[in-house]
Amino acid sequence: MHRVIISGIGVEIPQAAISNDELVTSFNAWVDVENVRRETAGQEPIKKSDSEFIVYASGVKNRHVHTLDGILDPERMTPRIAPRADDDLSVEAEFGVASARKALDHAGLTGADIDMVICAASHQQRPYPAISIEIQKELGIEGAAFDMSLGCSSAAAALHVAFNLVRSGGQKRVLIVTPEIITGHLNFRDRQTHFIFGDASVAMVVEAIGPRETRPGRFEILDTRNWTQFSNNIRTNFGFLLRAGQENTSVVEMEGNMIKQVGNKVFKEVTHAAHRFITAFLADHGMTQSDIRRYWLHQANARMNAMILKLALGHEADQDTAPMVLERLGNTAAAGAIIALKENHEDMKSGDHGLICAFGAGYSIGGALVRMM
Repeated sequence: MHRVIISGIGVEIPQAAISNDELVTSFNAWVDVENVRRETAGQEPIKKSDSEFIVYASGVKNRHVHTLDGILDPERMTPRIAPRADDDLSVEAEFGVASARKALDHAGLTGADIDMVICAASHQQRPYPAISIEIQKELGIEGAAFDMSLGCSSAAAALHVAFNLVRSGGQKRVLIVTPEIITGHLNFRDRQTHFIFGDASVAMVVEAIGPRETRPGRFEILDTRNWTQFSNNIRTNFGFLLRAGQENTSVVEMEGNMIKQVGNKVFKEVTHAAHRFITAFLADHGMTQSDIRRYWLHQANARMNAMILKLALGHEADQDTAPMVLERLGNTAAAGAIIALKENHEDMKSGDHGLICAFGAGYSIGGALVRMM
């Protein structure tokens, strides 16, 4: 078995941003109009949102978005992203390539050095041709590529796959790309979810090294793990069969088929599942939670992460132990834990251990135990 490292990490954050106040202003303007219609129809009115509620419920104060145009328009409330010709680079592939180039530069490699691409994201722009193959072509990579998705655990799941492929000798270097344009699938008229998500793209290079080789400043992957359990509490019903279930097949109805979640159940069930996952994973390596220098958790909810770590550690975790980027970026789905890793690792010393852990729809949890070289 080969030793395996993460030799490069790349992060692409869109420039456009939306504050809570801006988002609330747009949402409440729509509510004013919608409630007039609901009153006429004899329906229950929708409650307005406010910035304090958003911070309390999630910890999010700001989010970056791939495309700002259209989101804050109360008559649209969806990003306005123009379609592209089939021969043009797709929007998601372009976003993925931006972070992939940074990961390759960080690793000191080019596309010619990679022999597999995995595009792992909570949402894929299309089923085929695979977005990963499009990224592969754009970067001049030989070999193979495939797409995969496991909600907000997608990047961690891809790391699990890449680690085992490289460790066994099946691949030499795998490029994982996670372009999350989640605002394109978000219902900005749903009070429970409209404030949660932001967009970001991340990438990692996973490669084998020699038995005595060292790469200062890089992480050796010691082990990875995945866990899943079916739940409807985080769900989207958007897919190709949606059209087949409608009388008017020329228009696909998005309302009710975009992201939805039962927040209180998700909070409780995922918190306990993640705590059990972390405890068991470390125990299998003869380690306790105090042996971990830093935790990079999925950036879903500030209170959830705090509770997971309090259960695991027996005390509150500070920003140094478990850095958060949620407040300024929102929940960037599968990209969040990797952003936290990229921004918070350079102060770690050789021999320090860290744990990447992401959790989300499925339910699904993915983890990677790493050690600074």
